[in-house]
Amino acid sequence: MSRKRKTAAPARSSRTPSTPAPTRQPDLVVAGLAGLGVLITAFLTFTGLTAQAPLFCGPDSGCDLVQNSRYATLLGLPVALWGLVFYVAILWSATLLPPRLKRWRRLAWLTVIGFAISVYFTLTGWLALDAWCGWCLASQFVMLALVVVVFARRPESAPGEPWPRFAGALLLVGVFAAGGLHAWQNGWLLPPEDPQLRGLAEHLEERGAKYYGAFWCPNCQDQRQMFGRSADRLPYVECSPNGRRGSVAVECVINDIDSYPTWVIDDRQYQRVLTLDELARLSGYRDWNSDR
Repeated sequence: MSRKRKTAAPARSSRTPSTPAPTRQPDLVVAGLAGLGVLITAFLTFTGLTAQAPLFCGPDSGCDLVQNSRYATLLGLPVALWGLVFYVAILWSATLLPPRLKRWRRLAWLTVIGFAISVYFTLTGWLALDAWCGWCLASQFVMLALVVVVFARRPESAPGEPWPRFAGALLLVGVFAAGGLHAWQNGWLLPPEDPQLRGLAEHLEERGAKYYGAFWCPNCQDQRQMFGRSADRLPYVECSPNGRRGSVAVECVINDIDSYPTWVIDDRQYQRVLTLDELARLSGYRDWNSDR
C-alpha cells in the first residue's frame, strides 16, 4: 500500500496586520488663530529687541510705557518672545499632531496657561503702570479665542466623568503660572537683602537725600531694581499718587520736579538714573565697595 503524504498546513504568521497610520487633519481654525498670534508676538519681539516703538505707540503712550517697563521682560528676554513660543507650540500641535485626544489635551493645556499669563500681564500693566497696551490686548483676545474654540470643539473621547477634575487641574495650573510670574517680577524670589545695598539706602535717608519718581516711569523701575530688596528703604517720593494722568504731588511741585527719576543730594538735582557708585560718591558713603 502506498503511504499518503501529509501535506503541511501553512504556517500562521505571528505578525498582526498593521494599522494604518493616523492621517494628519490640521485644525485650520486653531492654526489660523495661532498664526495670527505668531504675527503679533513676532512683531512685538522685533520691536523689543531693536528698541523701536511699536506701530501706533507714540512716546509716553500706554503701549510705550508697558513695552519699556520691567514687566516687558522675563528672565532677560522680551515677554513677547515667550508668547511667540506659546503660539508656535499651539500652531505645531494643531497642524502636525494627529486629531486624537492627545492633541486636544495638549491644546487645552497650552491655551489655558497662555491665556492666564496674558491676563496677568494685562492686569499688571493696568494696576502697576496705569497703562494699556493695544498690541498686548490684541494678543490676549487671540488667546481667549483659542481657549473658546478649543473647548467648544472638545472631542467625544475627551474625559467624561473625570472632566471636572481635568478642568480643575487646568484652572489650578493657570493660576499657579500667573502667581509664579507675579512673585518673580515683584522681587519675592530675590536673594536675601545685601548688607551693602541696605547700608547705602539707609545712608541716603540719613543724609536727607530725596529720590523723586513715578510708579509708571520705566527708568524709576530700573533705579529701584539696583537696590534689590533694599529698594523700600530708599527716601522715595511718589510724584503721581493720583494716577498717571492725575495731579502731581505737592512736594514735587514745590521742588520743581519735572522729570523722573530726580535725585536731590545736598540741595543739588540729578535728573537721571544714578549708578550705585555715583550715589555712594555723591552722598559721601565711605563704606561702599566699588569693586562689588
